[in-house]
Amino acid sequence: MKSKKSRNRPGPEAKKWVKRDHCVISKSVTRAYPLVVDSAKGCRMTDVDGFEYLDFTSGIAVTATGHCHPKVVKAICNQAKKLIHMSGTDFYYPSEVLLAEALCRLAPGRMKKKVFFTNSGAESVEAAMKLARYATKRPYYIAFTGAFHGRTMGALALTGSKTLHKKGFAPLLSSVIHAPYPNPYRPPAGLSAEQTVDFTLEWIQETAFKHLVPGEEVAAIFVEAIQGEGGYIVPPKDFLKRLAQLAKSYGILMVVDEVQSGIGRTGKMFASEHFGVVPDIMTLAKGIASGLPLGAIVAKSQVMDSWESGSHANTFGGNPIACEAALATLELLENGLIQNAEKIGNYLLDRLRNMQGSHPLMGDVRGMGLMIGIELVKDRESKEMAIEERARIIQGCFQKGLLILGCGQNTIRFMPPLVLTQKEADAGLDIFETVLSEVEQKRG
Repeated sequence: MKSKKSRNRPGPEAKKWVKRDHCVISKSVTRAYPLVVDSAKGCRMTDVDGFEYLDFTSGIAVTATGHCHPKVVKAICNQAKKLIHMSGTDFYYPSEVLLAEALCRLAPGRMKKKVFFTNSGAESVEAAMKLARYATKRPYYIAFTGAFHGRTMGALALTGSKTLHKKGFAPLLSSVIHAPYPNPYRPPAGLSAEQTVDFTLEWIQETAFKHLVPGEEVAAIFVEAIQGEGGYIVPPKDFLKRLAQLAKSYGILMVVDEVQSGIGRTGKMFASEHFGVVPDIMTLAKGIASGLPLGAIVAKSQVMDSWESGSHANTFGGNPIACEAALATLELLENGLIQNAEKIGNYLLDRLRNMQGSHPLMGDVRGMGLMIGIELVKDRESKEMAIEERARIIQGCFQKGLLILGCGQNTIRFMPPLVLTQKEADAGLDIFETVLSEVEQKRG
């Protein structure tokens, strides 16, 4: 194993693969740094040159149980020996039913629920958009600025985080209105953090519903319990509940996007549980199968039963191997990993907030469980975004063996596997603080 302190990353073998990648892979795919992975276990991965890294990305919050958890691997291998594929839209098999039952049991609310399986988060959002329209017979949607719901054409219309995602793809679905998401760290001018919820709800009623679209023609409001790509923004505690009340008063369905925030990441199975909200429809993916492509929507039965046979389907959703991986994942989460996410997440947040006192670049530290954002600013008074500094920190951490990613324009996100230990948390924070100090010193 090469020394973790080596700064000659990427090595020669990785450089070869990066060069080959550039020749054959679409350049629309983003690459954070020249990491070429050979293997991974738990919270650590090794590249093709033998360099070891501590992973605080989880493949963008996907490997909830850590890389190659033995129970998940065993479930995958056992199922692969029996049945690899049978379309869940045409035939029956036990693992799909068992997983649907588990999700219905775990999803918020005591009412009867039903599940539709997909392959990804974007596909879950697309399914939710279709279901909401079918159930309500209404044409419009409300989403939020900063939101990320996917890059397929319907989901892209809901997405509001970066113009780059939409550049060159117009016309998009035109029946989407974007409302301001309540950001306590960056409230509208003249308002306090506590007033952001009032501002958002008043904007929907007084601006959107009076000037842009009739409230009674809105099918659904799509909202992330905690904004992901938009900057790991945790809204005020009463936002989702008050938004749900507003939606109900107009007969609008509440769709909570838990693609990134769900499956134990925040210290509860679903982030919406922190806010006491029961979605009409919930979208899932990412960590649900510990790395296999699987997504789902979970909806109240009265909503899901509105569409008829053949209204929506797909070929690979609910794949038997992915379902078995998901069942193993949920078992591991319920047997300790959710509690670990809460415990280690609180430890990380405490250490990061203590760090703020001696690191002026750290404007805000926020999050729940192991979904943590550190917003970087050039100046705490003006809150000018430290965009270039963030890029240098991400690359510096890569050189020292810590994998992290950004979100929003100037936020670093920590989303390690839920198996993270306190020792690994300390190791990652030590690297992060070392690089942070180096970047601050270069700023003068």
